[in-house]
Amino acid sequence: MRLLPFLLPLLAFLSCSTPQKSTVYPATSIVPTEKSLVWSISGKGLKKTSYLYGTIHMIPKNEFELPGSVREALDNVKRVAFEIDMKEMTNLRSQMSLITKSFMAGGKTLKDLLPAEDYKLVKSKMAEKGLPGGMFERMKPMFLSSLFSTDEQQPLGGGAITSVEMELYKMSRRRKLESAGLETAAYQMSVFDSIPYEAQAKMLVDGLKSMDSLATGESQLDGLLKLYKDQDINAMQQTIGAEDGMGEYEYILLRKRNENWIPVMARMMADKPTLFAVGAGHLGGQYGVVALLRKAGYSVEVAH
Repeated sequence: MRLLPFLLPLLAFLSCSTPQKSTVYPATSIVPTEKSLVWSISGKGLKKTSYLYGTIHMIPKNEFELPGSVREALDNVKRVAFEIDMKEMTNLRSQMSLITKSFMAGGKTLKDLLPAEDYKLVKSKMAEKGLPGGMFERMKPMFLSSLFSTDEQQPLGGGAITSVEMELYKMSRRRKLESAGLETAAYQMSVFDSIPYEAQAKMLVDGLKSMDSLATGESQLDGLLKLYKDQDINAMQQTIGAEDGMGEYEYILLRKRNENWIPVMARMMADKPTLFAVGAGHLGGQYGVVALLRKAGYSVEVAH
């Protein structure tokens, strides 16, 4: 039924004059107890609902399945925001602009940082990926880690690995949705600089071994995948530091970034409904994105 023309200004006025109020959660309800990867975000003056989706950066391609609630969210949003804009991550020109910032200071190389056996492992993985020695051996190990983790077609144990972000990005492009990032690749490079090269090198080796364990079914990453499939975001938050070798650098790599994201998310949500896709390890716990959004006055609930 078509609305009468004189009703349109009235309805517009009413919709603008009744903003959603901020939500005040009891202190005991700030940290989420529900098991879910997909959350709706409303309240605090938002005109339309936005969504939060916990992703995982490595998953066997044949095990990837997008939740129905995410498909529904894609129908309702105008933008998909990742940790880093996937346009930037998949654009060769953007990646090349970061090369000058990717090298270790003082002429350091991977060989200087790793035991012989670990160095041999990294060299073999670089060869498999078509990364020659020389220039790539001088790169900051965490930059190399990002190169290894972004190839969704990399064969593992006869199968293939993908990232949830890459699959979601493909869907968002087909729907012609805007793409955005909560931080830039340049900022992530600055985060790398705050972590000693030796610690970065250990994280690189741990990550490569995790990829091998994913192929052979010999654990390390298996445990994280199980928690992900169980949608246990609090358990993921508690264990991901140890799994990825973060240790004392968890504040830099997780908590501080979570805190930085909240005002960015607020601006994006106020502008247009957005689906935020970030690593599931960022969602749970008292310093996770769900708790921080609730503290900021938003209603954050499991999306059905």
